Amino acid sequence: MAHDHAHGSGSRRQLRIVFGIVATIFVFQLIGSVVTGSLALLIDTGHNAVDLIGIGIALFAASLVSKPTGGQKTWGFRRAEVLAAGAQATLLLGLGIYSLIEGIRRFFVPPEVPGPGMLLFGAIGLVGNLVSIVILSSSKEDSLNLKAAFLEVIADALGSVAVIFAALAIWLFGWERADAVAALVIAALIVPRAFAILRETGSILLEAAPKELDLDKVREHLEAVEHVQEVHDLHITRIDSNLPVLTAHVVLADECFYDGHAPRILKALQECLTEHHKIAIEHSTFQFDRAKDAAHETHTHD
Repeated sequence: MAHDHAHGSGSRRQLRIVFGIVATIFVFQLIGSVVTGSLALLIDTGHNAVDLIGIGIALFAASLVSKPTGGQKTWGFRRAEVLAAGAQATLLLGLGIYSLIEGIRRFFVPPEVPGPGMLLFGAIGLVGNLVSIVILSSSKEDSLNLKAAFLEVIADALGSVAVIFAALAIWLFGWERADAVAALVIAALIVPRAFAILRETGSILLEAAPKELDLDKVREHLEAVEHVQEVHDLHITRIDSNLPVLTAHVVLADECFYDGHAPRILKALQECLTEHHKIAIEHSTFQFDRAKDAAHETHTHD
């Protein structure tokens, strides 16, 4: 438990540093988008604004997750990070749709944009995003929030690259439509990512099993444990992105309830879940059924 607490504190510290960097980038790029009138820079600024909100939500969610369980909240606030990631992705999707619409409009009616100024502010954004990527790279798989933040910072960096290329095209070749093209490129980076995060959060909220786990194979492993005759009513859900939970009914021979086998079988089942699968399932609840009772239940349901 102490390890988890320290780990969470480290993640929050990283998020705070990245929040400060993204806030600084946002201020500079907001000034740049006003000065230059660049759509690509404006969209990149909007993307940074969404990131800023998202990282702020992630920090708040990380603080909630660290709160102890109690009362009716038997899992504490672990779902907060899922809700935060979903809100973040929704904002990104809205920004991406706006980028597509405005980018297409400006492609046909391109305004005049100063290339050198656009290049300067794009470079500032790129440097800040690269620093954020380095900070988050070591903990990006720790939670859905950190993964979302890391992917957003990468997309921001790619967006800044698009702004820089557009600025060079305008400055060196006078191709004003490059600004709109860069905005469309940034939109193409945002929309699929937003859908991916929404799909992941929706999967958790709908209590679908993690895609890394094959329920049939999990059942086969459990039924291979000595003295286990059948496994049914098997459910695997996730409380948050890193906490899978399993419940199942396990049918044992009647004598296992009288000869002391049941506790050893329970331990073997738990070891199977933590050692034999891509994701270790450390939270499990098994109900042991006697073979004759299970047969009676099957007959009754039929």
